[in-house]
Amino acid sequence: MNHDEILEMLRRSGVEVPGGSEHSAEEPIDVEVEVEDIPAGESKSSTGGEAPKSARERKKAARAREKFARGEHVHKGRPVPPFMEKLAHWSRTALIVALIALGIAALVSYWWFHPALNIHSPRVWSWIILVAIFAVVALKVVALRSARHATLFNRLAYVPLAVILAFFVGLIMGEPFIPGNAERYANVLKTTDGDFAKDIEEVDYSDVPVIDRASAQLLGSRAMGSIPEFVSQFEISPAYSQINYQGRPVRVSPLTYADLFKWLSHRGTGIPAYVLVDMVTQEAEVVRLKYPIRYSESEPLARNIDRYVQLKYPTYMFDQKSFELDEKGTPWWVFPVQKRTIGLFEGTTIQRVVLVNACTGETEDYAIEDCPTWVDRAYPSDLIIQQYNWSGAYKGGWLNSWLGQQGVVRTTLGTDGELGYNYLAQGDDIYLYTGVSSVTADSSNVGFILVNQRTGESHYYPVAGATEDSAQASAEGQVQNLKYEATYPLLLNVAGQPTYFMALKDNAGLVKMYAMINVEHYQSVATGSTVASTQESYLQMLATSGALSGDEAAASGAEVEVSGTIASIAQAVIDGNSHFYVTLEGDSAIYDFALPDMLEIVRHKVGDSITFNCAKAVDGSDGAAVRSVTKFGASRASKNADVDEGGNASTVTGGAADGDSPAAAGNAEGDTAS
Repeated sequence: MNHDEILEMLRRSGVEVPGGSEHSAEEPIDVEVEVEDIPAGESKSSTGGEAPKSARERKKAARAREKFARGEHVHKGRPVPPFMEKLAHWSRTALIVALIALGIAALVSYWWFHPALNIHSPRVWSWIILVAIFAVVALKVVALRSARHATLFNRLAYVPLAVILAFFVGLIMGEPFIPGNAERYANVLKTTDGDFAKDIEEVDYSDVPVIDRASAQLLGSRAMGSIPEFVSQFEISPAYSQINYQGRPVRVSPLTYADLFKWLSHRGTGIPAYVLVDMVTQEAEVVRLKYPIRYSESEPLARNIDRYVQLKYPTYMFDQKSFELDEKGTPWWVFPVQKRTIGLFEGTTIQRVVLVNACTGETEDYAIEDCPTWVDRAYPSDLIIQQYNWSGAYKGGWLNSWLGQQGVVRTTLGTDGELGYNYLAQGDDIYLYTGVSSVTADSSNVGFILVNQRTGESHYYPVAGATEDSAQASAEGQVQNLKYEATYPLLLNVAGQPTYFMALKDNAGLVKMYAMINVEHYQSVATGSTVASTQESYLQMLATSGALSGDEAAASGAEVEVSGTIASIAQAVIDGNSHFYVTLEGDSAIYDFALPDMLEIVRHKVGDSITFNCAKAVDGSDGAAVRSVTKFGASRASKNADVDEGGNASTVTGGAADGDSPAAAGNAEGDTAS
């Protein structure tokens, strides 16, 4: 078939081709392309057919076929992912079934994960973003299925995208560099200056907590091991909340089901007991309950305490819960309710408290100011630390927190690099204690804070001194031959002096000794095998060093007045300092008059009557122990008398007095000088 015959055939098929003599002047026609672009069965007659595609349209169709082959579907000039194209070809029934399945999955997921239905919750925003992504896909699929309303559905897809954008805007609005935010951060926790000696009651050694959380866990496990029927079925929760219970500092923790099979066996009868550890006497007991605990962390289904409370209060954002006892011994779960004050997610504080009876599931909802007094931990410890660090960082503005850092402070860290804090029991409340140091130095504290964990009331005490880890190292150095490990310090008021108290534990975690260290003079360490002897040694050290005034020393009992007739006087030079050692008739003690503070002693001789003040003897010490004179006539020991010319500080162990010389120490068993 020649060229003219082909053209004639195309004309009869309704395809317009150059005719007559004009075609001879045209370029040769690509007959193969013309025929290929006409789909089979779609050739039009000359009377009702459409005009053939132009060269541009043919090229566009060819590119579309190439993109389709590569999986790049095109709709209204925009690429469409292949999975959307497949969804668009699903039947209506299949799409409805898919939507129902997704709805059921969402409800089950909500019940299982129970996020707070609150726009300030980061967890719920992960769900919102996921739903927004599904919405975008659904609207795009509907647009593909409906050519008539495709434009409308494509525009509606911008709505969920705007929701995702709002999330990022809210995230940025909570950053401290946003104008005004630094001031808001600094005022989340309002801290006022306090007077330590007035605000903090003087300690009674009979009420001093002597064990930490790790020791309480060890004692609790031993108590649990004494009840065989519990050991095989239950375990102790790691909670061990420190609370004030009937006027005593204790740690309490509920039992939990040992595993899923134990839960299946005992879910009908519940958890029968909790563990109570007295932090003063170190006594641990497993307290059996009249009504068992049915709402706990180890419940996997509806009675799981976190799920139960969240579904009951779906819009509340709960912070770290605690396990506590009321004054009757009834176990309760305490759930603090968060409030965001900066942007979407920042500036967290506590606005309410939800209490849940662990036995019955009964709930009580209180505003934070109306919280019952038996509740000790409405403000979680980590949140308090975070709030104060905001205040310390941003009280001078955001730029100052990065550049000048003038007055920028932070709470001190523990020895393991984690948050460092401890608890102080005062009256009916538990106070969180932590040291405060400058961000540019970590070897000393500029002060410390005490925060009431029930009310959030915060006080700052500007007492410069050693950091907690420095005090721990000092205490461990005093007994380095025994290789004891010091617990994190507890802050006490001893004779008006801020004092670190810590227990010294052996490798098995058992408490063997105790140490007291003055916050301002942490080189001076008093240790003892009991809290009472440690406290008396510490008071003796304070009186001897002159850290206490005469009235303070007398009021604390650290100093006593002694009178008698001089039986002997001996002089010695210790490390370049002159000392007069005096004995009295009928008294086996040796009294140390350190010069130059006690220079008046040179006027006296054997047989003279004399009256002076000295450090009180520690109970159990040898009667011949060397006792430092703190006041003689008008003279009193200077405040730095416990530091020699070389800058070495003295220590007191088991009743030894500061400044004991090696020669004098030979007359006193157990005395130590350094």
